[in-house]
Amino acid sequence: MNTAPTIEPHWVSRSAFQIVVFLFLFTEIALVAVLRSGASLWWAVPLVLLASHLMHGAAVGFHEATHGLLRRNRRFNEFDGVLLGIFSFMSFSLYRAAHQTHHAYFATERDEELWPFVFTQTPRWARILAAVLELTVGLLFTPFLFLRSFLRAGSPIRSKKVRRRIWKELALMIVVWIGIITAVSYWQVWHYFLWMYLAPAYLAANLQSWRKYVEHVGLTGSTVNSATRHIISEGWLGRIVSFTLLHEPYHGVHHLHVGLSHAELPQRAAELLPTTPDERPPFPSYRHAMLDVLRCLADPRVGAQWHTSAKPS
Repeated sequence: MNTAPTIEPHWVSRSAFQIVVFLFLFTEIALVAVLRSGASLWWAVPLVLLASHLMHGAAVGFHEATHGLLRRNRRFNEFDGVLLGIFSFMSFSLYRAAHQTHHAYFATERDEELWPFVFTQTPRWARILAAVLELTVGLLFTPFLFLRSFLRAGSPIRSKKVRRRIWKELALMIVVWIGIITAVSYWQVWHYFLWMYLAPAYLAANLQSWRKYVEHVGLTGSTVNSATRHIISEGWLGRIVSFTLLHEPYHGVHHLHVGLSHAELPQRAAELLPTTPDERPPFPSYRHAMLDVLRCLADPRVGAQWHTSAKPS
């Protein structure tokens, strides 16, 4: 079998995370300048929107770190993962352990990330309620989703070593946030905290939830490509979005090749083309994919098990 030669991704593509972080820092500096100037807060709104998108990109970097792909040095990769997790109200080790089920048992009832949409016995009203909460208050619902996986009876996270580390990271998160809130209160900088962290973090968490739904919710195929939506945009704006999201729109490639870094995903785009009747071609933009997702939210579900089980009312 002939195989195409592997081409090393351009250094700019490989540096997407670092570029996103620097852009975020520059955006935060611009926000400080606007807030200190006393100018109309309407000038801060576009900066908050930009910061939220860049925070979303950083959250994808958090996902990369759980696969050990964010930094080549393992210790730096762990450090970045824990740090990003603290500001996302998420234990790095907890996310990594639960995320493994998403790959090992993709779109089945053992997929912890897609609860409750993979359970055919979950009433439709409960699935709709979960979708509403996740898409509107993702900053709280996403940590709840993973804590549920950790604390519930029959948790798939059974290693005592991993569980001890999760508890330590949760304790560290509480200590750090007590320190942050204490400092914000002491210096009375709630105004800055709201505009520079809370507002963009709230939006970024919801953006991440919507991206997750674009990727999987409403799809009941039995293969990676039939249970995943992909976005391949030829326009310059779409390419910028893909770059700042660390090429996450090529999500099916990530499922097919878990060990590939984000910069290598676009090189495998041909693998996303449909090969069976239940697979769909990649969408040309998130806008097109979102329209498809919206049609599914009246009955949100995921996985081929829905074809073999009676749907609850």
